[in-house]
Order: sequence, then C-alpha cells, then structure tokens
Amino acid sequence: MKLKIKYPIIVEGKYDKIKLDSLFDANIITTGGFEVFNSREKLSLVKRLAEKSKIIILTDSDGAGHLIRSHIKTALSPEQIINLYIPEVEGKEKRKREPSKAGTLGVEGIDSKKLIELLSPYSEDAPTKEYGKITKADLYAYGLSGRENSQAKRQELLKKLDLPTNMSPNAMLSAINMLLSKEELEKILE
Repeated sequence: MKLKIKYPIIVEGKYDKIKLDSLFDANIITTGGFEVFNSREKLSLVKRLAEKSKIIILTDSDGAGHLIRSHIKTALSPEQIINLYIPEVEGKEKRKREPSKAGTLGVEGIDSKKLIELLSPYSEDAPTKEYGKITKADLYAYGLSGRENSQAKRQELLKKLDLPTNMSPNAMLSAINMLLSKEELEKILE
C-alpha cells in the first residue's frame, strides 16, 4: 500500500515522478528540468498549488537541482515551501550510460527506503511532531556559522544528517528545522 502524501511534490523530471509514483499516493509535478525557467504555465501551476497548501520541493542535490529549487523558491513565500533534500550518493542511475556531471544519484536513483523516510512525516497518517525552532543565533552558538571552522563543522553535520554537503547555512537551517528539535540537534552535536 502506498503512503498518501498530503502536499504536492515538485520534482525535476519524469523519471523522478515515476519513482515517487511507485512509492506514494501524491500529486507529483515535474519541472521538466530547466523548462520551469521558460514556462510561465509551469510556474503558475506551482504558485496556484502553493496557494491551497504547502508544497514539497524535492530536487537532486547537484547544481542543476539547486538552481531549479532556487527559482521556485523565489516565486513563493517561505511558509509555502517544504524543502526536502536527498543525500549526496555517488553513482549513476541505471537507465543512464554516464553518471551525472556531479557524479551523484538524483531522486530517481535514491534508495526507496530513504525516500519513504524523507516523505513519511508528510503523510496523512503521520503524527504531528513539534520541530525545533533553531535560529541563526543558535547556529553561531554551536559554531556552525560565523566562526573559523564553521564550514567544516556544517559539512560534518550535514554528512551525519545525510544531507547534501554543499547547502548554504540558510538552507541547512531550514532543513534542520524540519528534521530536528533543538534538543535532538544538541545531542547530535555532542
């Protein structure tokens, strides 16, 4: 039985959609890769969906995925978006002859268990969890920003959390606030 996801999910391509369709009962919209930059209709659809409920953005962890995510984020207000990130896993998708430019798997290539783990908090049956209200000041206090070794500490934390290591501090803060309470973060940092 497929997990029913309560929010629309935005992915890059049709193979990402096929993968998610095999696991979830969800409204899945593809950007057509960079097509979202030139298609007013596609961006208009995303905006209309975001007016009715939050939307989940789940793009690849490579440069193209970050550009597409950023473009969508500029069209919406932050409270309309749930940013989910797949881990950086080296490899290539089975259907491709060559690995991606970044040499990492995209949404279509990520293990199904990981995708279920990422999206299950947004299923209709998921219990409501109070996530942390971690601030930029907290990141500074934990040595994750504004300090000499902050970047290395952020990358180490992102690896522990199975998140892309090239996330900006703001993107990391957003992701951490969706994944962890303040207490859970402090335990990880110990």
